[in-house]
Amino acid sequence: MPILKVRSGQEIKLADIDPDDTGTISGKAEAKELLKAQIERMAELQNILYAENKRSLLIVLQAMDAGGKDGTIRSIMSGVNPQGVRVTSFKQPSAEELEHDFLWRIHQVVPGRGMIGIFNRSHYEDVLVVRVHNLVPKSVWKKRYDHINAFERLLTGNGTTVLKFYLHISKDEQRERFIARLEQPHKRWKFSPGDLDERKLWPDYMAAFEEAFERCSPKEAPWYIVPANKKWYRNLVIAETIVQTLEKMDLKYPAPVEGLENIVIE
Repeated sequence: MPILKVRSGQEIKLADIDPDDTGTISGKAEAKELLKAQIERMAELQNILYAENKRSLLIVLQAMDAGGKDGTIRSIMSGVNPQGVRVTSFKQPSAEELEHDFLWRIHQVVPGRGMIGIFNRSHYEDVLVVRVHNLVPKSVWKKRYDHINAFERLLTGNGTTVLKFYLHISKDEQRERFIARLEQPHKRWKFSPGDLDERKLWPDYMAAFEEAFERCSPKEAPWYIVPANKKWYRNLVIAETIVQTLEKMDLKYPAPVEGLENIVIE
């Protein structure tokens, strides 16, 4: 399937990656059936991860506005036990958060042992929106790539597997999704006029994402670029990648305490 796993140092040009690509999947119906099986398998693996209580999984989702982060979470996590999953959305930093280093608020919510953590936006905002809007000098945000790599090495070295997904949509697809938000009353709350200001900065954001992929995709914490114009394809390939990652962790249920065979419950 045409999901791109970025190699460390690999030069990426998002304009060369087709956001409409769906590989060998024939259409929505086939993807729906395949996704159902992946969601069932993910639920099984999450249960073992939670019971084992030794390792954790962090899933990072980044995209342009209307890229589908919320929809991805709703779809692929529909079968898991909510007790074992924590979703964190990172918005504009609070006054307290700005009193600390940019990773302070991130580190507080990384998943503990046995947990799956999902970041809707993440620490990468500090080399994306911060860069595009010149919120700090270039000399400051340039250093953050190394800080991010060191932070993710700390996580992986402590038993947290890190998966990072960029949901790759086209500018035309974003336009259609914005129009849908305006035209459908139940979606209108998601639209902000400020989204149009961000849309004008599309080339700047593409350049910022490309450098983040090139500089922050080590083997231990790779970026995956997911063609995401077709929501059904996006959901399927992300679910498959998560399942494959959990399977490679070789999760085991804890051994039961000795003597259970002799217990009699009256």
